[in-house]
Amino acid sequence: MFQKSISSLSVLFFSAILLITCQNEKKYVGTQKNSKIFSVEDPHSYSNPSKIRVTHMDLNLEILWSTHILKGFVTVTLDKNENADTLILDTRQLKISAVQNISGKALNYWLGDSKAIFGAPLYIVLGKDDKKVKIVYETIANAAALQWVSPPQTHDKKEEFLYSQSQAILARSWVPCQDAPAVKFTYTAKIKTKPGYLALMSATNPQEVNESGIYTFEMDQPISSYLLALSSGEISFKALGNNCGIYAEPGMLEKAAWEFADMQKMIDEAGKLYGTYMWKRYDVLVLPPSFPFGGMENPRLTFATPTVITGDRSQVSLIAHELAHSWSGNLVTNATWNDFWLNEGFTNYFEQRIMEKLYGKPYDEMRQVLAWNDLEKTIAEMKADGLLGDTKLKLNLKGRDPDDGLSDVAYDKGRFFLCHLEKIVGKKNWDDFLNKYFKANAFSYNNTEDFLKYLNQELLDKNPEWKRLANASEWMYGEGLPKDAVKPVSRELDKVDLLITNYLNGTLKIDRLDTSGFTSHHWQYFIRQLGKKLVPENSMNSIKIVIELNSIYILTEIDKQYKFSNRGNAEICCDWFTLSVKVGYTQNRPQTEKFLVSIGRRKFLMPIYEALVKTPEGKISAKQVFEKAKIGYHSVSAISVEEVLK
Repeated sequence: MFQKSISSLSVLFFSAILLITCQNEKKYVGTQKNSKIFSVEDPHSYSNPSKIRVTHMDLNLEILWSTHILKGFVTVTLDKNENADTLILDTRQLKISAVQNISGKALNYWLGDSKAIFGAPLYIVLGKDDKKVKIVYETIANAAALQWVSPPQTHDKKEEFLYSQSQAILARSWVPCQDAPAVKFTYTAKIKTKPGYLALMSATNPQEVNESGIYTFEMDQPISSYLLALSSGEISFKALGNNCGIYAEPGMLEKAAWEFADMQKMIDEAGKLYGTYMWKRYDVLVLPPSFPFGGMENPRLTFATPTVITGDRSQVSLIAHELAHSWSGNLVTNATWNDFWLNEGFTNYFEQRIMEKLYGKPYDEMRQVLAWNDLEKTIAEMKADGLLGDTKLKLNLKGRDPDDGLSDVAYDKGRFFLCHLEKIVGKKNWDDFLNKYFKANAFSYNNTEDFLKYLNQELLDKNPEWKRLANASEWMYGEGLPKDAVKPVSRELDKVDLLITNYLNGTLKIDRLDTSGFTSHHWQYFIRQLGKKLVPENSMNSIKIVIELNSIYILTEIDKQYKFSNRGNAEICCDWFTLSVKVGYTQNRPQTEKFLVSIGRRKFLMPIYEALVKTPEGKISAKQVFEKAKIGYHSVSAISVEEVLK
C-alpha cells in the first residue's frame, strides 16, 4: 500500500525498483565483527542486507490480552552502503501505521504483494543521513508466531499465557525485521503486560514480578531474528546453579526444578568440551502443553515443552540439546535454512557428547540406536513420497516453507556424519578442530560449502587418508545414507530384542519377562520393535497380518502388564498409541484422544494422526479429536495436522 505523499513520478520509479527487488531470493555479502565475509543466498527473505543491514533493534510493545495482539513500535539501527536508499524488511500480516526517521519525519513506505509462507516485503525510502527508522505497527490477532493460551490450557488453569515461536521465519509476524539467519543484531525492549504477570525474552530477564507490569530487556550480543522470543504469564523462578535456573507456572516449578537438577553440570561439561559458555545466563522456561516443539534454543532463555517433565529425568537430553545450541546455532549459525544441518546436526552430536559424559556410554548408545532407526524410517518414507532430494544434508528449499527441512535428516544424518569424522581422525583431533571452529566463527554464520572448506584446511588436508575416508561430498550432497555409514549398536537394546523374540515365540510368558532396570529408552525400543513384528512395514495387507498374529490380544496382554496407556511419559505414550491405532487395539482410544487434546508437541501428534487416517473410521475419529484439540495447538502443529487430515 502506497502512502499518499508519494508523487506519481515516484510511483513509477519505485515500481521499477519493486520489479527488480521483490524476488524471493537474493545474494548478499555480510560482514560480522570477526571481519569474516560470506556470500549468502537466502531464499526465504525479501530483505536487502547487502545494501542496508539492521544492526540493532529497540522494541517497545504492549501485550493486549483482550484482543490477542501486540501493539507499539520498533526502532531499527542501520548500517548502509553510501548509495543505498531503500530499506527492505520482512513482514507477515503486520498492520503498519507510520514510518519515521529519528527526527520524527514521516518516510515513504509501502508493502509489496503478500505470499502465504513468506508474507510481504516492507519498502522504506530513506534519506541520505537516515541511520535509524521507527516503525509503528501492530500484529493481527493470533499472529503465526504467537500462541495465546487460555487458562484451561495451562498447567495451573488459572491465568492466561503468551509465548512466541519465531523459528524458522515467523519472527516477521510480530516484528518487522530482516528475517534471515545470517543477519545478526543486538536489541533492547520495553514490554508492558498485565500487572501481576512476568514478561520474559531472549535477553536479560527479571526473576520477580513487577507490580506495574512493565519490563525492560537488553541483548548486547548479536542474534538472528529466529531467536527473538517473548513470553508472559503467571510465572515463577527458581535458581539451579551459578548462572542457571527454571521459570515455570507456580504449580510446575518444583517438578521442573527436580527434573533439571543436573543443568549446571551440563553447562560445566559443555564448556569443558568446546569452550566457555558465552551467553552469561542459561535459564529454561517450561511452557504450557501447546508448545509445538521439544525445545527452542532462544539465547539465555530456552523454551521447553512440559512433556519432558516425566518424574524420572529420562528426557533431560532435551536440555543438553538446547544448551548445545549455545555453541552450534546461536553462536555459529546456519547461513540459510538450506544449511539447517549445521545447526541441528552439530547440536545433536554435541548433545550426545554431553549425555555420554554425564550418564555413561551404554545410556547414550541406546539413544543413538533409536535415532538411527528413526532416520532410516524417515529416509524410507521420503523415498516413497518422491522426496529423496530432501534426504541430502545440503537442502534446496527455494520457494518452500523452511519447516520442510525440519526432519531427522538434518538432526541425525548430520550428527552421524560428525560421528563418522570423529572416528576417522580420533576424538582428540576432532575436539581440537571443533574448539577452533566455534572460536573462529563466533557470533557469525556459515554455510555448508564454507564449512567443508574450513574442515579441509584445518583438519582433513593434514592427512590424505583422513580426507579419502571422510567421503564428505557424498554425505553432504548424496541421497539417503552413504555406504560407509556405520549403524550404532547397543548391548542394552540387544537384550530387549531377545525378550521380544522369546515372548512372541512362546518361550517366555509376559509375567516372566525380566524388565528390571528398564529406562524409557528400553521401553521405546520394546514398543517399536514389537510393532515391526506385528505390523511389518510396506505390508500390502497389514490388517490380515495383524489378525493372523493375534496382535490385539498381544497388545491387550502387554497393556495389562505394563500399563503403557496410562504412563506419564509422553515418549512412551506416543509410541504405544501409534502402535495401538495401527493394530486396531481400541480399548485405549479414550486415553489416545486425551493425549492428543492435552499436548501440542508436533513430534507426538503427527505419528498418531497419520496412523488414524489410514482407515475410514480412524479418519473420522481424527477429525473429531482435532476439532476439540486445535484451539490448544500452536499454528505450527495445527497446520501440520490439517495437512494430514486432507
